[in-house]
Amino acid sequence: MPLKHTVTRKNKADLLDRLKKIEGQVRGIQRMVEEDRYCVDILVQIAAIKAGIHKVGLSLLEDHTRGCVVKAIKHDQGDEAIEELMGVLMKFVE
Repeated sequence: MPLKHTVTRKNKADLLDRLKKIEGQVRGIQRMVEEDRYCVDILVQIAAIKAGIHKVGLSLLEDHTRGCVVKAIKHDQGDEAIEELMGVLMKFVE
């Protein structure tokens, strides 16, 4: 099993800020639906949420690669770590 690495404090704060912003956007969409707002305006907000969550995912993938995968390679567990990374990348891009 590959070595585990957690999110760095600096990165953690940034991720939490992004997730809070996305949470606010989701609540905004709920209000827009309740208020019978124009569909295109709602779709634009949904696209913004998708872009935001994609950025969060890419940030986590980068952190994982630079942390867990690099550490695993240094400890002769690179094949397992790369296999795990490829599995999560396949899910991420679907």
